[in-house]
Amino acid sequence: MPVINKCLFPVAGYGTRFLPATKAIPKEMLPILTKPLIQYGVEEAMSAGINTMAMVTSKHKQAIKAHFQPHPEIEASIQDTPKAPLLDEVNHIIQQCNFTYIEQQQMQGLGHAIYTGKALIGHEPFAVILPDDLCTNDDDSVLLQMTKLHAQHPDCCIVAIEAVPMHAVDKYGVIDGELLPDSKNAYRVHNMVEKPTPAEAPTNLSIVGRYILTHEIFAVLETTQPDKNGEIQITDALLTLAKQGKVIAYQFQGTRFDCGSVKGFVEANTFFASKFFSS
Repeated sequence: MPVINKCLFPVAGYGTRFLPATKAIPKEMLPILTKPLIQYGVEEAMSAGINTMAMVTSKHKQAIKAHFQPHPEIEASIQDTPKAPLLDEVNHIIQQCNFTYIEQQQMQGLGHAIYTGKALIGHEPFAVILPDDLCTNDDDSVLLQMTKLHAQHPDCCIVAIEAVPMHAVDKYGVIDGELLPDSKNAYRVHNMVEKPTPAEAPTNLSIVGRYILTHEIFAVLETTQPDKNGEIQITDALLTLAKQGKVIAYQFQGTRFDCGSVKGFVEANTFFASKFFSS
């Protein structure tokens, strides 16, 4: 039974919706309270038993790499003070995980970013987390839920989906399919449409930033044609596999915040602040 050992993080984008803050700071390093978005993603991957984090990054994202390395000067300055535990979580990540990096030379869509990570993944199934989508759950994390489903369907890719208002479907890839036998939240995908208009959308079940992909995806991406904007879409590649019955969409348990938007970023900070100050 395939085990998911690696998680790919496509983090090369410019984050232009957060300018000027992201002119020098990677958007993945923007904090939800005191923890950067990328750390939430890595912790979710770890919750699913994954300890190899593969970062598809750019020359402008050195702060991400620095965050997951020791910082002896800061550690020395807070040693034996009440601030010392503040680095415990990230230091635990550094001790437990292996980080690999590759630079994406051109921004040509999510499919291109994932294909760029091929050298870091090899010939095995892997997870993908988009840190912009911050997911939280009091029970199993979203990625842990998905790995459990993948264990039952090891030949299939798994995509996380969420029901969104119909007027918002043009921001997402949208799936159509039928429920698996004896399931209330997992669908065998028949069709996928990238950013349809509400009139074109087959459903309001929209793909969000969690995937488990089989190694087959790389061969498909290699021959996937760019869209009208010159981008290679992961949705188009997955549609090829869906036509072979090899894609399952999973309506996860939990709450998602779209931290790629200012509104969602503020909502996430408000949510986590209310939990922090009520504890």
